[in-house]
Amino acid sequence: MELNDLTTSVLRISDIYAAEHGIDRSGDWALLKLQEELGELTAEHLRISGRARGQADVQAQGDEAADVLGMLLIYCDGAGIDLEAAMRRKWLKWLETT
Repeated sequence: MELNDLTTSVLRISDIYAAEHGIDRSGDWALLKLQEELGELTAEHLRISGRARGQADVQAQGDEAADVLGMLLIYCDGAGIDLEAAMRRKWLKWLETT
């Protein structure tokens, strides 16, 4: 799946979820949710690595990583960030020098 297609799907799902649950996604909501999801991914990482109590769950770790990516896409859309262009500029340029 292309990044733009993924973003479009994630934004559509976010619209549906917000409407069903009456969530106000204004202002800094996406950034705060991104931080929340990163915290949940961190908690799963700690459980899997034996540094936190609770049952280790690799599938839950993947689900939390997906939540982080989804919220990053939502944040970038709202902030007017072209994530694909930023990745080319910041990361992929290194492939051109090798």
